[in-house]
Amino acid sequence: MKDRVVNWIIEADIESMQAAMERGSVTSEELVRVYLARIDKYDSIINAVLERNPDAIQIAKSLDKERKESGSRGKLHGIPILLKDNIDTGDNMHTSAGSIALADSYAAKDAFVAAKLRAAGAVLLGKTNMSEWSNFMSSSMPAGYSSRGGQVLNPYGPGEMFVSGSSSGSAAAVAANLSAASIGTETAGSIVGPATQHGVVGIKPTVGVVSRAGIIPISSSQDTPGPIARTVRDAAILLGALTGIDSEDPATLSSSDVVLQDYTSFLDTSFLRQARIGIPRHYYQHLDAERLAIMEAAIATLTKEGATIVDRVSLHVEQQNWNNDAITYEFKKGINAYLARLAENVPVHSLEELIAYHGNHAETALQFGQDTLIRSQETTLTEESYLQKIQAYRELPLQQGIDYALDKDNLDALLLPGDVDGLYIAARLGYPLISVPAGYSTHGVIDADGDSTKGPFGVVFSGRAFSEPTLIQIAYGFEQATHHRFPPDLEK
Repeated sequence: MKDRVVNWIIEADIESMQAAMERGSVTSEELVRVYLARIDKYDSIINAVLERNPDAIQIAKSLDKERKESGSRGKLHGIPILLKDNIDTGDNMHTSAGSIALADSYAAKDAFVAAKLRAAGAVLLGKTNMSEWSNFMSSSMPAGYSSRGGQVLNPYGPGEMFVSGSSSGSAAAVAANLSAASIGTETAGSIVGPATQHGVVGIKPTVGVVSRAGIIPISSSQDTPGPIARTVRDAAILLGALTGIDSEDPATLSSSDVVLQDYTSFLDTSFLRQARIGIPRHYYQHLDAERLAIMEAAIATLTKEGATIVDRVSLHVEQQNWNNDAITYEFKKGINAYLARLAENVPVHSLEELIAYHGNHAETALQFGQDTLIRSQETTLTEESYLQKIQAYRELPLQQGIDYALDKDNLDALLLPGDVDGLYIAARLGYPLISVPAGYSTHGVIDADGDSTKGPFGVVFSGRAFSEPTLIQIAYGFEQATHHRFPPDLEK
């Protein structure tokens, strides 16, 4: 293997990889081999990659041949991408949501996002480890743990630093340069949360921008896949490749007039000079001194770059105690539908059977229990009651949350700390978020949940529905003014 490729791949971005392949100085096969070698060498440290695609090298070879014979398909031709293990791929990889119950389950066909990536010429490199059942199994399960894959660790401090959210493997792998980028999924904080804790960029799109078809579900009203990458540019490239109208996901029909296939035109640093950004201080109160200093430095940077900062913005739903009955109803309905479609050799085909399977394999399957699954199974809402709850669930944050705050002060976005506390309002509305590295907490503290705050920390920009272009402009301007991203030292 060429040493120059081995060394160059560290922090290489998608555009430079694409340019090198166009020049003929590197091939997709070489990129795949280098990333697989890095996975072999370093993943034992962080446990981020659950499964490698056994066909990845052959796929890369065929894409190299296609490039020579008919040219490139576009920005992702030959680029290796990892997918979270709850995303179906109709190939020789399993889809298990991290569960040993689905360890032998092969999807019948690609999820919409997997098919879109293949069509764009990406190489599906493998599946990433994750919080089992997207952290909807047990209230005591740590982020990043799955019975099939074990515990994801943060490459900046394995065993010392928090990984956050269920897409932890997707974020850790990108942070450690084990792939060019990855796809995660989010219900409430599971893309942007891990991204902030691993010094990478995460985009949680508006629900409906990217299809959820073929993804093991939690919530039909909140779930969305999205990109995780090392730069805002790479995340924007990936987002554009994922969008599209899908008859299997009715939510995408609402985005037909606003969704784009290319978001790179919004990589514009000048936008910050006209941006108005609100600071909801309620979500800063819990921060320790180091992370608060990171947020204050971010505000200072935005001000220096010309943005107008409106401090102490208030969202009237800040103190709302949310009822999750609607989400447990959606999970029960969605997971039963997904499991029912699985092949006969898979041991579970309903939530009830899944719970029983865990009980019969408690030694390996129930290290942290399954109280969340049981609570979902016991949910007895009628469809009418559910519709009433989901309407109330959305109306309050819509009337007194993000839109209220943005309209009141004529804002383009809100600036939030990169942890989950401030992300739930956007989740409940299905609104977009983008996270960007903002600094590093050298010492940190142990927070109320027992997690260390030491390590990378990011900011999150929040906006109204379908405001991805505006959020990308703001995030890109901030990133280019700061360049806080740096790779972890995996040799120490």
